[in-house]
Amino acid sequence: MLSRRAVIASAASLVAVRAFTARARAAQVLKLGYILPQDSQLGAGAIAFADEVKKRTGGKLAIEQYPNSALGGDLEMIKGVQSGQIDLAFITSPPFTGLIPEFGVFEIPFLFRDAGHAHAVFDGAIGQDYLKKISAKDMVALGWGENGLRHLTNSKRPVKTPQDISGLRIRVPQSDVMVQGFQALGAVAEPLAFPALYGALEAGKFDGEENPIATIVASKFDKVQKYLSMTGHVYSWAVFVMSKDAYEDLSEEERTAFAAAAAAGGAASRKYAADAEKSGVESLRKAGMEVTLDIDRAAFVNALKTAQQKFAQTYGADLIEHIQKA
Repeated sequence: MLSRRAVIASAASLVAVRAFTARARAAQVLKLGYILPQDSQLGAGAIAFADEVKKRTGGKLAIEQYPNSALGGDLEMIKGVQSGQIDLAFITSPPFTGLIPEFGVFEIPFLFRDAGHAHAVFDGAIGQDYLKKISAKDMVALGWGENGLRHLTNSKRPVKTPQDISGLRIRVPQSDVMVQGFQALGAVAEPLAFPALYGALEAGKFDGEENPIATIVASKFDKVQKYLSMTGHVYSWAVFVMSKDAYEDLSEEERTAFAAAAAAGGAASRKYAADAEKSGVESLRKAGMEVTLDIDRAAFVNALKTAQQKFAQTYGADLIEHIQKA
């Protein structure tokens, strides 16, 4: 029969083991942030990513999601990942042009014919090269995802031609290329971080904005915007990034699991965005938005000729042509 002292020692040891186990388990939870709700293209990608990590690591590693900019806007999350304060983030494209100027080439208006064209570029040699550019900036790029083709909304009038945009105050992401593009079309374009966008539209600071259909739906912009034009002017990609500290703590097997999870998350975000292109437009129309499906794409491209010449000088005419012909 155990003595009272032995029983107490045994109990203390059990408590210590349980405390250690709890701490170890907590240490295996990694935080993943993104700017949109879970019911969005980014949320779909994040959920698939988390599920795949859990499955491939046998539950050893878990992903805790922080949607709705809970960890900050895209730019803040990039800085958090770089400093190691944030483990993972699913970031949309605009902030990267400030961090890596070469990424501005992808934000040239009407560079891509459609989402399929963009997928061919990002899944090919060009896309792999640009993932390496991200990984050279104090973080690890795990794989591409999708935000979606960007379309224009506003509260003033239908937009079908460049002339319809002239004079509209348009919020654009924090991207010099997109600012220049909309200014070339005659808009008064200004950048603003996404978390502040709804309030700015509601207050009338801007007449319009541009985002993928899935984002317009998830953010309920139909409540502060009247007109939707299916411009598809820019393909907005997204990327899973991880802090170097967190990545270096992974085994080789776990790193392979995270790469596979990013691929699954990327595919899920693309599917959600594609489905939203089909169903989201109708839901926005039912919510009261007036939708212009057919724009004069040739007129828009022609109106951007001067800006396109500047873009060719900045990013290289050969690269732009290579992307366009992919």
